[in-house]
Amino acid sequence: MYVILGATGNTGAAAVEVLLAKGEKVRAVGRDPSKITQRLGANVEAFVADVSDAAAMTKAFTQATAAYVMIPPQIMAPDFLEASAKISDSITEAVKVSGISHVVLLSSIGAQHDAKTGPIVGLHRFEKKLAGIQGLNALFLRPAFFMENFLMAIGLIHSMGFIGNGMKADSKMPMIAARDIGRKAAEGLLARDFSGVQIQELLGAHDYTQEEAARILGAEIGKPKLSYQRFPAFLVEQALKQMGIPAKTAALMSEMNDAFNDGLTNPLEARSEKNTTLTTLERFAKEVFAPAYNAKAANA
Repeated sequence: MYVILGATGNTGAAAVEVLLAKGEKVRAVGRDPSKITQRLGANVEAFVADVSDAAAMTKAFTQATAAYVMIPPQIMAPDFLEASAKISDSITEAVKVSGISHVVLLSSIGAQHDAKTGPIVGLHRFEKKLAGIQGLNALFLRPAFFMENFLMAIGLIHSMGFIGNGMKADSKMPMIAARDIGRKAAEGLLARDFSGVQIQELLGAHDYTQEEAARILGAEIGKPKLSYQRFPAFLVEQALKQMGIPAKTAALMSEMNDAFNDGLTNPLEARSEKNTTLTTLERFAKEVFAPAYNAKAANA
């Protein structure tokens, strides 16, 4: 039995898909049983629980072969890092008490730093907590910039005709599709060929600049001249707050942009077959971004 947290999310659902295809039993953890069944089908065990409930998480992990653990997005929490800490404390306690032997953690590129990386700091702390559990075999996956982040720009493209955020326009960075992370997580769960604490970066198929990304995404939605504009930090924070994101979280997101710009999230590993994944940004644009963009246009 494999336990998947965030089972209806992009990475979790991809992990579940791989495990089911291999004929494995899956305990899919989520807060809405109908959503679990609708997204994943009837062949999973729908386990309804709040990940911040240590007792429930202990029950989920008990007698499981391995688990994929993560901190679900806490974007709307008044204090992002406090909410993240509550969840990581809960999961860590459950891992200890349940005695589960193997865990794959969704962390992030840049998680080696204990400050100045915005929300990634919470993952740094989570890694430290799990690493302190005696006898646990843990694989920390540190993926690069999520391609799904560009979905947040769809409204801006419709209203203003360009993509914008706080990152440098011409700095190349690895970008990865969430589904590839889930697949790698499932591979780790199935192989369980890691002992102690091991770290693996996931760098996507290629490196892209924000300008290149804008052109690639634009080409797929009929806007081949789609441009990218870098915003100063105060405008990024203002825009996020206008979207309803709490001020503390908006500041953390801006700090994460600075971390990318300052090189704090540069890969520690050279690109290799092991850390390179399949989905190019061109493929993501076709299969994910364009359908989402067109759906918003149709509903406007």
